[in-house]
Amino acid sequence: MNKKKKIVASVIMILALGLLVIFTVGQKQEQPGSGFAAHRVVAHAMGGIGGHTYTNAFEAFIANYEQGTRVFETDLLLSTDNQLIARHEWTANMSKLLGQTEILSSAKVGAPLSHDEFMNSPIMNIYSPLDLEKILDLMQHYTDAYIVTDTKEFDSGLIMQQFEMLTEAARTRDPTLLERIVPQIYSRDMLDELNKIHMFPNIIYTLYTSKDTNDEVIEFVQNNKVDITMPASRANRDFVQKLKKAGARVYVHTVNEEEQIVKLYRMGVDGFYTDFVAENDLNRIKGLRSSL
Repeated sequence: MNKKKKIVASVIMILALGLLVIFTVGQKQEQPGSGFAAHRVVAHAMGGIGGHTYTNAFEAFIANYEQGTRVFETDLLLSTDNQLIARHEWTANMSKLLGQTEILSSAKVGAPLSHDEFMNSPIMNIYSPLDLEKILDLMQHYTDAYIVTDTKEFDSGLIMQQFEMLTEAARTRDPTLLERIVPQIYSRDMLDELNKIHMFPNIIYTLYTSKDTNDEVIEFVQNNKVDITMPASRANRDFVQKLKKAGARVYVHTVNEEEQIVKLYRMGVDGFYTDFVAENDLNRIKGLRSSL
């Protein structure tokens, strides 16, 4: 090869390498954050176990933790004697779903329970109910686990009462536990009320009961440090991308189909509330594996 051809070949190689670098940078996926933001799976109601959902059970936490999940959403209600327990709702259907219709008396099926009644009513005859103290026990033992709250009251005063109880209990145990508790708020007004109780480092605004328009939500994110979760049916590429540009991490709920997770991920969604997909599962899902 003569000198002129060598020069031409070198120039072509340099240009090719340059184009490869540009293409690679252009295709690079956004890297996960650290701490809470490092995780993409939120175990719905402590995650599914044995094919069952909404258990909020001790064993559900353990089973999903062992599969790599580190973020756990838990439902919180007040018992009749004013203690925080992990249950989705007081209805006959929920008692049936949890396999408690034969454990509870007919008068108690679907009715609010006292703390002792709740804690002494196994789920599906084998799983252990959780109250606030046992949730904090889990957090102290599993020091990389996060709890996302889903307070199931409708009255804002009762919701704030729950957060006051939760904050005081965690602070009494170990104030650093509050760094791994992620409150969900249900309206924009709740943020100011919550901040009066404690300034949590991570807060998620959940839209499933919100009447806010997309523009109102985007503006709220721009003005406040909050993340967003919404039903999968509300998520679209334009809304998700605008939320991310405004500074939010975007989650959807509740999704269990791998195909839907891939579709939402490609839309820009950061995380998924799910019953049956563990954090470790994301490493094997086609369409996610190479980018996580």
